[in-house]
Amino acid sequence: MSTDLKKAPAKAGTPGKAPTNVAERDAVDLTGNPVLRMLRKLAAGELGSVRVLIVLALIWLIFGVSNENFLTSGNLTNLTLQIAAVGTISVGVVLVLLLGEIDLSVGAVSGLAAAVVAVLSVKHGWNAYAAMAAGLAVGAAIGLFQGTVSTRLAIPTFVVTLAGLLSWQGAQLAVLGDTGTVNISDNAILNLAGVFLADWLGWLVAVVVVGALVAAELGHRAKRGAAGLVQAPVVSSVLRLVGAAVALFGGVLIVNSDRGVPLAFVILVVIVANVHILLTRTKFGRHVFAVGGNAEAARRAGIPVARVRTIVFMLASTLAAFGGILAASRLFAVNQSSGGSDLLLLAIAGPVIAGTSLFGGRGSVWGALLGALVIGSISNGMDLLAFTSSVKFMVTGAVLLGAVALDAATTRNRTTIRT
Repeated sequence: MSTDLKKAPAKAGTPGKAPTNVAERDAVDLTGNPVLRMLRKLAAGELGSVRVLIVLALIWLIFGVSNENFLTSGNLTNLTLQIAAVGTISVGVVLVLLLGEIDLSVGAVSGLAAAVVAVLSVKHGWNAYAAMAAGLAVGAAIGLFQGTVSTRLAIPTFVVTLAGLLSWQGAQLAVLGDTGTVNISDNAILNLAGVFLADWLGWLVAVVVVGALVAAELGHRAKRGAAGLVQAPVVSSVLRLVGAAVALFGGVLIVNSDRGVPLAFVILVVIVANVHILLTRTKFGRHVFAVGGNAEAARRAGIPVARVRTIVFMLASTLAAFGGILAASRLFAVNQSSGGSDLLLLAIAGPVIAGTSLFGGRGSVWGALLGALVIGSISNGMDLLAFTSSVKFMVTGAVLLGAVALDAATTRNRTTIRT
């Protein structure tokens, strides 16, 4: 036999032989055990939402057994209200993390914006909406400044936003003045966190959201079909939509037995939905993922990397400002500790727990909502169990470290699988 003849390639999925390339691996995945395929995807971090929901279920089970009040309608309503501010800030954090960057100033920005709103409304008699617009403008200006300094001077965002954290905390103290605390009395501001939807309106919102999810899924499948792309199994789409519908209607049923759906939570969901559309349906969103995946490749492809980064930091700071306003609305006041304590930690921990990569280019803005729910549930449960502040900080820190370690492990798994 001639030595020039090459050995015939092994067929994909040949028993006893491991796949040697991507095509063989995919063939095995398509014909293999579906349970193993799901476990493989979980190990690679491709089913982040499923993983978070499993973690959330375990957290609720643990705290539900430990304290009989945790799963009551009253406490779950409080939980949805409590996560509104942190979740709003986390949406902006997701945008920054998608770039592979970090913003350590979001907590301080939220406190400063809330202080500006409170002082303008209470001490200077501004119209509530004008005061809130000024607070949001302060946040946008801070984001523009920090993004410009970082991109134009090539200073790491860690350094710029760390300096911002200290500076904006000082600015907050200066705005509040000698009193240190400003009590808010304007109903237009207080109603952001003080209004609960009527039962019928809560059901209507749930129906609209489910309808929007179904329409989006059908549109997505239609576009992929028209482009000749491979479609996800219909069963998986149906299960995902049914799961979302059950969660939404079940949640509305629970909170309606108490005070109803908080307006603040509806605002959070609307923000998440709009930012999701921005990231997945617009050219700017594609640019964000491209810059986060490989900034140099994005630059060579003609993407204005500096402008994308600056806009993202503007959006993050604006959302941080709005989160601070929501927090002030819930607490009826702004003081020197607003935006401090563990707010920054919680705002970053939520998205990371929900699967947003610290290395950039991977994540979903819905992770801000799921992550806020997870981290809020942990905080709420520890409060019900009367844990001391020291224990709460240590537990939250351990959860964040575990999430980062899991992100690093799934990144390695993904790299190994693809090579």
